[in-house]
Amino acid sequence: MPQLHLTKVAFGCRDQDALRSRVSARAEGGQLRVVTRMKPKRAAELVGGNLYWIVKHRIVGGNQILEFEDRDDGRINIICAAELEPVSPFPKRAHQGWRYFESDAPAQTDESGIGDLPPRLYGRLASLALV
Repeated sequence: MPQLHLTKVAFGCRDQDALRSRVSARAEGGQLRVVTRMKPKRAAELVGGNLYWIVKHRIVGGNQILEFEDRDDGRINIICAAELEPVSPFPKRAHQGWRYFESDAPAQTDESGIGDLPPRLYGRLASLALV
């Protein structure tokens, strides 16, 4: 059975480097805390999975989910490992909040530069099974 993951849009990040900078700036003590309003109903299944980040309609990397933590203000922290694991980019529609992603983990990045292609071009190549 595939591992359960989450996807989340990295709002304001223009590329994988900007996302990497944001994650490293917000990490403390080897952990990244991502605030959300609602605790996922399947939180126990998510531990050990990844929080995958969407940049320009493509999943570009993820952080391993370590646990969920209640906050004093009623919101929830998704506690992740601070290290961003790059993956080979693949299309994923943008959305609000987070969404479940039930699949095998995306392949580790191959440093081919595919992630630097414009989103429309990448989408066309992917529809032709060229990437």
